[in-house]
Amino acid sequence: MLGTIAGLVACNIDMPKETQSSFETMIIKKSDIEMPYRFSARMKGQNDVTVTPQVSGQLMKICVTEGQQVKKGQALFIIDSRNAQLELEAAQANLQAALAQENSAKLEFESNKNLFDKKIVSSYMLNNSENAYKQAHAAVAQAQAAVNRAKVNLGFCTITATVSGIIGEIPVRIGDQVSPMTQLTMLSGNTTMYAEFSVTESIVESMVQEGMNASDVEKYINQLPDATFIMKNGTEYPHKGRVVSLTGVVNASTGSLTSKVSFPNPDGHLYSGIQGTVVMNFAEKGVIVIPQYSVVRLQDKAQVYKVQADSTATAVDVTMEDAGNGQDFIITSGLNPGDRIVTTGANNVVEGQKVLFPETEKEK
Repeated sequence: MLGTIAGLVACNIDMPKETQSSFETMIIKKSDIEMPYRFSARMKGQNDVTVTPQVSGQLMKICVTEGQQVKKGQALFIIDSRNAQLELEAAQANLQAALAQENSAKLEFESNKNLFDKKIVSSYMLNNSENAYKQAHAAVAQAQAAVNRAKVNLGFCTITATVSGIIGEIPVRIGDQVSPMTQLTMLSGNTTMYAEFSVTESIVESMVQEGMNASDVEKYINQLPDATFIMKNGTEYPHKGRVVSLTGVVNASTGSLTSKVSFPNPDGHLYSGIQGTVVMNFAEKGVIVIPQYSVVRLQDKAQVYKVQADSTATAVDVTMEDAGNGQDFIITSGLNPGDRIVTTGANNVVEGQKVLFPETEKEK
């Protein structure tokens, strides 16, 4: 081997020289970034209605099936209406009797009034007949009210949809005895859906500026970015949503506020009760953003290697937040604009190691 090397040197053949390459670095500067905020949410129909009967009776017919799309006013359930029909007929008969009584009292009053004008009967008789007429008139009003009430009760025997939507679970069967305490089903008005989620006070304070009054908060909500709904299987719902409310009362047990995002549901793909994630992108202005691979983890510390004037690297402790894009960190302390740090290969750097090699130095 020594002879071979000597021969190469004798022939003036250059041996390969070791070259040192610089690490990749970046100069810190402030920039703007969009941070995605993620909230676990549960869908609820804009008009979720609990369907219960307003009269008691036997359930005679179920006109819909679970999961069926129905329109407002469509018949859902029919309760035995025979008793209600009999009550209506009795009320109508009482009304006819009251009308007859009123007519008789009216004739009596008019007759006594003519006789009183002729001074044939006393004012006492006239007043009595007038009072009897007023009582008969009031009895007619009561009988008419009873007829109207009986008609309403008869109408309650057919339960209709108060909103358009989807029929939920139907726990009753034909022949069951139902009452106003019986839940027949849940009707979800699903043309527009609400994603409800909790927002911590700290997030609200970071989003809503201090000193805003109620009208300012409403304007701010209207200016919030569109929201995206991610299904549990990772599928993104194609329609964007808008924040429509933010409760002004903090839940004492959870320390959070409830927010609602409204999503259009033209194809009926969203159902009440489904869970997912609401994602909203908020702009962070004037922050320091660095790649995640430039951060070195050391137990409970996070460090980056700052390049000094002599091209050596010094470890600097930093605090940071996840930018939410899977690629970057937002530095909250430890670095300043103008600093140069090592990016690619930071895990291989040793404290005090030279990391920059100018081209002139490489050629020596």
